Amino acid sequence: MRLASLGSGSKGNGTMVCAGDLLVLVDCGFSLRETERRLAALGLSATDLAALLVTHEHGDHVRGAGALARKYKTPLYSTFGTARAVTGKAAGFHGADWREVRPGRTFELADMTVTPVTVPHDALEPCQYRFSWRQRELGVLTDLGSLTPHVVDAYRECDALVLECNHEPELLAAGPYPASLKRRVGGNLGHLSNQQAATLLGHCNVDRLQHLVLSHLSEQNNTPDHALGWIHQAVEAGRERIRVASQEQGFGWLDIH
Repeated sequence: MRLASLGSGSKGNGTMVCAGDLLVLVDCGFSLRETERRLAALGLSATDLAALLVTHEHGDHVRGAGALARKYKTPLYSTFGTARAVTGKAAGFHGADWREVRPGRTFELADMTVTPVTVPHDALEPCQYRFSWRQRELGVLTDLGSLTPHVVDAYRECDALVLECNHEPELLAAGPYPASLKRRVGGNLGHLSNQQAATLLGHCNVDRLQHLVLSHLSEQNNTPDHALGWIHQAVEAGRERIRVASQEQGFGWLDIH
């Protein structure tokens, strides 16, 4: 099992999950052309994708999803609420092979089990995903404003985790965003701060983690140093396992053994 990223941040997101011969893309927040370019940079084509999973309807996660699914006839999975939220919009799923996922109900993609996890975020029916394959667990957890017992339980035991570290509250407060956007980002339905991400890790079996990728960092309200400073407090040993995903390059392939 392995993972990689096409890019991570407010300008676009896409996470690759590979289990054996199965290749899945989680979110497609770039234009179709840009997605194709970023896939090619990883030596891939959209024709290699067995499925496209969408977490929610915000543009940095769904911008190219419908177009890619239609062009390449890739099955597209999302909650009903997410599909409804983009109906009639440029990012809509019309004409795609759309399949509904229901939070808490696992489903199979070949021999990989996928669990959609409900998260608190300001979208119609958002979810994140956990992947299980041959006793290995991979978690993708971004775009949530607060930690719930359900979220903690879902991501407690992972071999690899892509975890949101969106903002540093002091930088957000002093930054250029209007007050309404600051309240949204820092609210219970917004995005995880560095401190919240560290708190989650305090409830997780971090000794099991082979890879921890800090993701969805705000370019205005965070820095890698701020994020790593908090996460290193929660993960004191094995810091070489920790990396930061970038907006422009995401991160390269990481193997889960």
